[in-house]
Formats: sequence, structure tokens, C-alpha cells
Amino acid sequence: MKPLQLIKRILLYVLAISLLIFTFYPFMYMIGTSFKSMSEFFVNPYSIFPESFTIEHYFSVFDMGLSNYFLNSMIITTSAVVITVMIASLASYPLSRMKFRLNRPLFLLFVAGMMLPIHATLIPIFVLTQGMGVYDTLLALLGPYVAFSLPISIFILTQFMQEIPNELEEAAQLDGANHWKIFWKVIFPNIVPAISTIVIYNFVFLWTEFIFALILITSPSNMTLPLGLQNFYGEFMINVPGLMAALTLASLPVLLLFILAQERVVKGLTGGAVKG
Repeated sequence: MKPLQLIKRILLYVLAISLLIFTFYPFMYMIGTSFKSMSEFFVNPYSIFPESFTIEHYFSVFDMGLSNYFLNSMIITTSAVVITVMIASLASYPLSRMKFRLNRPLFLLFVAGMMLPIHATLIPIFVLTQGMGVYDTLLALLGPYVAFSLPISIFILTQFMQEIPNELEEAAQLDGANHWKIFWKVIFPNIVPAISTIVIYNFVFLWTEFIFALILITSPSNMTLPLGLQNFYGEFMINVPGLMAALTLASLPVLLLFILAQERVVKGLTGGAVKG
């Protein structure tokens, strides 16, 4: 190996290790602090590794209703993601595979939804949910969650579907398949990487969503996880180790989902970015 190539490789390894430390340190600090006692945290708040491990905070967070917040977030997030995937995939099929007069304007209309600021819709959505009688229920969150997840989902799926060879669809038509069968038997199995991408993206966004939950939910029994974490803030003191324990548990579903679908996410991002 030439000296110049060796220097470049060393610099790349140094940069990669530096980025790993920079991004991994907050996560390790969160986990390490969750095992500290309150007294140890006040004495040495910046250390990663606790001197004496304690798991009392992991039990206390469940006593404060973490399981209920966790369940509410899982129900509303999973429901919104499933509905988003179904609507986005069905909408992307004609936008990407069929030619009609309003094809491009409809696609641009969906893309324009990506530029709509969420905060500009808070008052209309608040009034709408009260008028529909779903205020302070998980159903109040379902509509906004799906609506704001659709633009980016349709954009990714439309671009990905355009990369599927036309020969597959033509062969299915020769066999007598209609558009409904073509979608489920030919198109849908080939867009699984893109679906994994939008599932991860939307799950992370909705799992951590706070502003809609703050405006549309008031009852503790209906609070989602980000909203329920406010209960760990006291009037005069914050239970930082307990909060870190709750955050550690809250991050587990996202980490697990990303680990399981990591390869498909990369394929979905690269596949959807080829053609614009």
C-alpha cells in the first residue's frame, strides 16, 4: 500500500471513530445515568459508568404510568403507520404506473404537503377534532398522524415504483391479471424495501411526536409516551436517573425496528433516489 493511501485510510478510520464516539456518547450516558442513584448523580453527574448499579428507577417509572403511556404510543403509532402504508402504496401505484391527465399535478400536490408546516394546522385540527367528538382520545391523533405521514411516503413509494420494469406488469396483463392483482402480486412484493423505509421513518416521527399530543390529549390515561414523560419533571427537582430510565425504555422499540430493517431501509432510500 502506498504511503498516501495509508494516510488516507488512517484519516478515514480516525474520522469514523470520532463520529462513533460523538454519536454514541449521549446514548451511553443515558443508559449509564439510568443505573445511578440520585445521590450519585448529584455527586458525579457527568460520568458514564455508575459506581454502584441500581435498577430501582426502572421499577419506579412503571409505577408512574410508563406502561400505559407506552401502550398508547404503540397503539396509535402502529395504527397510523399501517394505515399510511396502505394508503400511500395504493395512491403511488396509479401515480407511478398509469398515465392520465392529472398524474403530475396530483403528484406535485402530494409533494407540496411535505412543505406544509405542522404548527399552521394546529388550530384547524383542534376545532375539527372537537366538532367530531374525538377530542382527548387516541382517535384525535390518528388523522393528523396519517395526514402528515402520507406526503413523504407517497413520494418515496412513487419514485421506487417507477424503477420496477414494465415487463413484469405486461407479463401479468397477458396472464389476465387486472390492476388489483398486478398491484398485490407484482408491484407490492417489489416495494418491500421502500415500505421498510417509510415504516422506519414514520414510526420514529410518530413515536416521538409531541405537539399534536399536547394539544389534542388532556387525560393522563390517553397520554402518549412523549407527553407522559412530562410527569418525571417535578416542581422543584427533576428525577434525572428516572427520566433516563424512561428514555432508555422508550428508545428500545425504535432501535429494535431499525436493527431488523436496516438493510431494507438502505435499499429503499437508494432505490427511491434514483429517479426524480
